[in-house]
Amino acid sequence: MVRVRYAPSPTGTLHIGGARTALFNYLFARHHHGRFILRVEDTDRARLVPGSEEGMIRGLRSLGITWNEGPDVGGDYGPYRVSERIHRHHEAVKQLLDQGSAYRCYCTTEELENEKKRLESLKLPPRYSGKCRLRPPDDPIFQSDKPFVVRMKVPTEGETVVDDLIRGRVVFENRILDDFVIQKSDGNPVYNFAVVLDDHDMAITHVIRGEEHLSNTPKQILIYRALSLPVPEFAHLPMILAPDRTKVSKRHGATSVEEYRAQGILPEALVNYLLLLGWSAPDETEMMTLDQAAEWFDLARVQHTAAIYDYKKLVWMNSQYMRTMSVETLIEYALPFVEARHLDLSHGPDLARTVELVRERAHTLQDLTEALAFFYERPKTFDSQGMAKHFALDATPARLRVLADRLSQLRTWDHDHLARVYDEEAQRQGIKRAALIHPTRLAVTGKTVGPGLFELLEVLGQEETVARLYDVATAIEEERLTPTP
Repeated sequence: MVRVRYAPSPTGTLHIGGARTALFNYLFARHHHGRFILRVEDTDRARLVPGSEEGMIRGLRSLGITWNEGPDVGGDYGPYRVSERIHRHHEAVKQLLDQGSAYRCYCTTEELENEKKRLESLKLPPRYSGKCRLRPPDDPIFQSDKPFVVRMKVPTEGETVVDDLIRGRVVFENRILDDFVIQKSDGNPVYNFAVVLDDHDMAITHVIRGEEHLSNTPKQILIYRALSLPVPEFAHLPMILAPDRTKVSKRHGATSVEEYRAQGILPEALVNYLLLLGWSAPDETEMMTLDQAAEWFDLARVQHTAAIYDYKKLVWMNSQYMRTMSVETLIEYALPFVEARHLDLSHGPDLARTVELVRERAHTLQDLTEALAFFYERPKTFDSQGMAKHFALDATPARLRVLADRLSQLRTWDHDHLARVYDEEAQRQGIKRAALIHPTRLAVTGKTVGPGLFELLEVLGQEETVARLYDVATAIEEERLTPTP
């Protein structure tokens, strides 16, 4: 059975790289009817951030990613926090020491730094000298209480081959791998060592992770072999770069899953976009559900080259989901934003009608909420360019009052009857209909763009429309309107 894992370190928030890795593992497990495991790599105690583990779990679940085993759901291969598995790591370190595959290194930080500087002065790559590797077994230092780390005894000849399921055959010469540390002086295992034991003990069959881990893989393979453990399959996902080919960062719009949610990005849209960062569907479909992706997902369709992150495309995809999902579902997502905006839904049109009207132009839930706002509160500011163009005319207040008078007398308040009033007034006054439509829109919404005016007024309602037109007409005359900054 296929068993894969996502093993984040709780040292921050869940960002797009980690979310994509989790997603690809989750889909691979589902596609092969396997199991997806969540394991927390919490060995670096100094870097742990309180609440980070809970935040990552919350972020994954918000994307629809679930797991069969993990620290919060248990399982037959636990514990699922690495810090709770230290005894197992110590047993393996002892085994490697006893069989001569590893050794204690007593070199001080100062000694190591001096050696590094010496190599740099010779323009040679930094590497451990092997000083402690060459100590005789009867060296008195082994009986001392001097602090030490444990290093892997790496073969000085030959090569270690990674048969990567995405990148193909990758060869590393053993002589450049160095005798790397597997246990720190405080007794804690380093990542490269602990991950081997944990993956083996949890029966992981495929290790799917970011390309930045590729250089760790030969070291891990050497540990597997030294412990006589079967080596899993490896697949290293392409890097995620910005459009300018630099490392993607916050300035490119890349942020944490929680911050995307705060911006008003729908989880369905974010998952869909993450899917396309390095993978494509067989028929090149761009919009798909998690169920469809699980049916199609195959490592053979993961690209070798870097994936390019494009925030604009993410926002565009989000707008597509906002337009096509049911109004009920969209309202469910939008309500926290509406509440944060302190819109009083008890005074105003039915929310389903307003959402249906404005969602075509919205790109995020924040956009949607701002577009809804004028239905539930009168505008406090008005578009400055619109004011200069439409409210500066001496005739505008009188035109707004005439419209208010006419609209107040309508017995049927719908699109067609509203349009007829504007057609008749434009003809009567000898002006274009736009000369009435634009000031009206600005007066009732504070904006120069939005849904069709007559659809908008129909939803806003007769009483509120008329009141706003009268109020703005007076405010123009009294010069007490505030332009939008």
